[in-house]
Amino acid sequence: MAEIMHVVWRSAVSFFVLLLFVRLIGKQQISEMTNFDYIVGITIGSIASFASVEVRENLPAGLAGIVVWALLAILLSYIGLHNVWVRKIVEGEAVAVIENGRIREDKLRRIRVSLDELLTQLRGQQVFDISEVEFAAFEVNGKLSVRKKSQQRPVTPSDLKLNTSYEGLPTTLIDDGKIMVDALKSLGLSKAWLLYQLGKKAITDPESVSLAQMDTQGRLYVDLHGDREYYIIQTND
Repeated sequence: MAEIMHVVWRSAVSFFVLLLFVRLIGKQQISEMTNFDYIVGITIGSIASFASVEVRENLPAGLAGIVVWALLAILLSYIGLHNVWVRKIVEGEAVAVIENGRIREDKLRRIRVSLDELLTQLRGQQVFDISEVEFAAFEVNGKLSVRKKSQQRPVTPSDLKLNTSYEGLPTTLIDDGKIMVDALKSLGLSKAWLLYQLGKKAITDPESVSLAQMDTQGRLYVDLHGDREYYIIQTND
């Protein structure tokens, strides 16, 4: 029992130390992690788990390892913000593998990516014909960025010289049956106004609403709990 409590105590200490340094290192989505970020994360996590369960090992020594790895990652990240050379060494740099529609086999060999892998990545970008590609590059996180030739890109309103209105992001007014009072206030609206709009579709209980969002055009999207239909309510009427 004493050994179990020792493991619990060491795990709790390791957990909060790890949490502290993860927050200091900064937020980054898994899909945006570089090889450096991945290796640092795996190593720090391994040290933390080792320090948690190896009761015969010195806990302060394990925590010191976490601190050193985390501080080095923070230091290099900070230096990289101000020094391009260091940033390239630590994170790498984007490599152009298609330029002006021509595949750069030398660049593919340099980053050890096969033509099959390149084609797979292109298909993931909805590109099935290389002749449509003007430029493509592997970013430092391993993702492929693609720019199609101008004649292959979708037509936009600006191409047709059409004026468009501002769309912006919708505002959530009800989330899982709970009315977002602060969101209503930010739009200068009231709870009574929202209930009136819901009443247009005979919705009397906000708790029956899974999600309600209003866009910048005054349209209120309402989705009800369960497999019931959704509604679009015109609030400008």
